[in-house]
Amino acid sequence: MVSDHSLFGTPEARNNLLQALEDMHYLLSRNYPPKATLALAGNRYQLVQRQLQALQGMSCSAEEMSKRKQKELLPTALKDQTILLDGFNVLIILETALSGGYIFEGLDGCYRDIASVHGTYKKAQHTEQALITVGNTLQQLQLQKVMWVFDAPISNSGKLKGTCYEIAEKHGFPWEIILDNHPDKYLIDNKGLVCSSDGWVLNECTAWFNLGAHIINNTQNINSLVFKTL
Repeated sequence: MVSDHSLFGTPEARNNLLQALEDMHYLLSRNYPPKATLALAGNRYQLVQRQLQALQGMSCSAEEMSKRKQKELLPTALKDQTILLDGFNVLIILETALSGGYIFEGLDGCYRDIASVHGTYKKAQHTEQALITVGNTLQQLQLQKVMWVFDAPISNSGKLKGTCYEIAEKHGFPWEIILDNHPDKYLIDNKGLVCSSDGWVLNECTAWFNLGAHIINNTQNINSLVFKTL
């Protein structure tokens, strides 16, 4: 099995991926379809599946970049607000970061991982630390209320809900935990402030905060390998 260092950490691999990203951004900005664009860039630079996952997460069109930036809030704008967290999206990127895995900076400034949940979520070594880190960060930013929205059909989401409430009670976090069959739609339809790095959510939401990047950039005990694009 090829290591992530070989795929992302060598000068050649990094240069290939950045070149593919430049090509993909160019084509997406001219309304080429995303799936075909990803295949075209991947074939040109002979990228394997994990590299394609990273490329897909990092890329977006110029129009998407502009729209997302216009709706992004600074940390100073969060005081006394209610915020909705894209639960698994937020949690898994921080679990990855805390475990020292690769994180990828998108053209929109969001950090993304290439882990995925295929119907089942398993509590990881750093799950509770990730949840507490989120809680402490949002407490420092003086949020009034935090609503975690998890994908109900994902196995073990009910257990995770219980873990979240236990942590909230222990640390005094103002959390509400919601399990929904369509969490992305829930986040968008709420018309509130959201935290997610999901491109569709960022395109359609009213306002968002780049929580993952804020935490990873400002937390000393996170030693993730950030693949920078900006």
